[in-house]
Amino acid sequence: MTDSGPGSAAGSGPASGTERASEGLSVTIVDGYVDEPAHFGVPPYISTYPRYTAGALVDAGVPREQITYHTIDGLRDEPDRWRDVDEADLMIYLGGMTVPGKYVGGTPAEPDEVRKLAWTANGTSLMGGPVKFGVGDENAGATETERQDLDFDFVAKGDVEAAVHDLVESGLEGFNNRMRDVDEVSRWAQQGAFVVEQHPNHPDYLIAELETSRGCAYRCSFCTEPLYGNPTFRPPPTVVGEVDALADYGVKHFRIGRQADILAYGGDGEAPNPDALRQLYGGIREVAPDLETLHLDNMNPITIVEWPEQSREGIRIIAEHNTPGDTAAFGLESADPLVQEENNLNVTAEECFEAVKIVNEEAGWRPGGPDDPTAGSSQPDPNARQLPKLLPGINLLHGLKGEREETYQHNREFLQRVYDEGHMLRRINIRQVMSFDGTDMSDTGAEIANEHKKLFKRYKRQVREEIDNPMLERVAPPGTVLSDVHLEYHQDGRTFGRQLGTYPLLVGIPGERELGRTIDVAVVDHGYRSVTGVPYPLDLNDASMDELTAIPGVGDRTAGDIVVNRPYDSVAAAALETTIDVDEFVTTRPFERAD
Repeated sequence: MTDSGPGSAAGSGPASGTERASEGLSVTIVDGYVDEPAHFGVPPYISTYPRYTAGALVDAGVPREQITYHTIDGLRDEPDRWRDVDEADLMIYLGGMTVPGKYVGGTPAEPDEVRKLAWTANGTSLMGGPVKFGVGDENAGATETERQDLDFDFVAKGDVEAAVHDLVESGLEGFNNRMRDVDEVSRWAQQGAFVVEQHPNHPDYLIAELETSRGCAYRCSFCTEPLYGNPTFRPPPTVVGEVDALADYGVKHFRIGRQADILAYGGDGEAPNPDALRQLYGGIREVAPDLETLHLDNMNPITIVEWPEQSREGIRIIAEHNTPGDTAAFGLESADPLVQEENNLNVTAEECFEAVKIVNEEAGWRPGGPDDPTAGSSQPDPNARQLPKLLPGINLLHGLKGEREETYQHNREFLQRVYDEGHMLRRINIRQVMSFDGTDMSDTGAEIANEHKKLFKRYKRQVREEIDNPMLERVAPPGTVLSDVHLEYHQDGRTFGRQLGTYPLLVGIPGERELGRTIDVAVVDHGYRSVTGVPYPLDLNDASMDELTAIPGVGDRTAGDIVVNRPYDSVAAAALETTIDVDEFVTTRPFERAD
């Protein structure tokens, strides 16, 4: 493996010969997907890595038309695409999972697939992204990792986009492992926006991850984000310019996800800066007025507790500009004081509870509803049945140093208190730790997580049954309308889909519908982490038996009677006896008679 060489250092310009050589270079970028504590790139998301890498190539003189982008799923689905891997002068693999997850829209590349890429490439091969932190036997929790080259010619141990830029300028001879600067990433973000057009999900089912900062002011034992150093921020105009460029290439869905704490954006790394948030969100809305999704990811609860008034202002700004269903992920990780101390966790359970309360107060309103602060003097909309604007999500991590049986009880009690006191959580993420070199968890590894696997499974099931189900009904009560649900797959006679956004609800719809379409859905029932929905509005004069029986209280006999006695002039005429109020989402359209 080579990870450095005689390539140009940061800031040096290309020689004229290199410039001419780069114009004839063919490059293939393969996206194996990323999942980091503050960065996501599994479809329908596209991470920053392929876009910034493409921009770095263009900046180094490679023509856009000679840059080919494939996802790992694209290679799996169409084997002919491997020819681009084989024939490229330069093949770049981007990937790496540093937090475990379960994915619907795509399957991250496994280590054997990545090796196959290196073996297939006849040109120069380079690997980069969070894969530099380590590779496990599989992409799962309770695993230990080690750094591997997976048979690539080069591994970027700094920023992969900087490595690509310098490698091309060196005539593919080598590069220095360095980090890119703000000017470079701002330039490359706009120059590489074109590559989204080559994503299989473009344009309708693609959400672009946006980077506002990297690094973290805190040093939790397990997290790879501090390996990027202290927080560094991109000025609002540079992020807004990137959104402008992406919008020009048809992107309408955005997530401000690449940062450890959105509230700290544009400040000193810890304290909130509401003015920076106002410039960022207001600027995005100005350059992309037709955007359909604007969500975020990470928000540090300790920021809210230590600077409550500035945080409240920042949260209000976000809720004013975002789209409904947004989620602010809170890294509580553990409610156990012993685990908090041994792992340098920066927020206590009491502090996190206070932060949950504040986000609910400032952003837990539904557009058009009675608590909508943007409605002014207008009357509340009786049909306001959307998801709340912004709610907290809770991340809980198991297998950390000091974990014991009492840890699980502490976590359950915290979640139960949130529910009992009337607050909402959009999502509870429960996972087991992955251990990476360079973090404090590397000494402990996955030993504790493996010892507690049975305890973990039992506790996780309890949370799903006792907290998730009633909490989901509170967040999305029957009649809640989910617009533009993308239909993704069939299972057990139902069609499953999701909206685009941060941690979107999985929706099961009766019957097997055409995939790839979008429909509006009304929620009628709740699982642990998913909901059952029917097409919105549901027409009694046209609804199927399966759609009718999905409504709680409507059995096969009642549904059969409804079908036999159609048409109806009104919903009341059907005399439905249900356990939920259907007037909000059920209608009766008149039959169209043939001439």
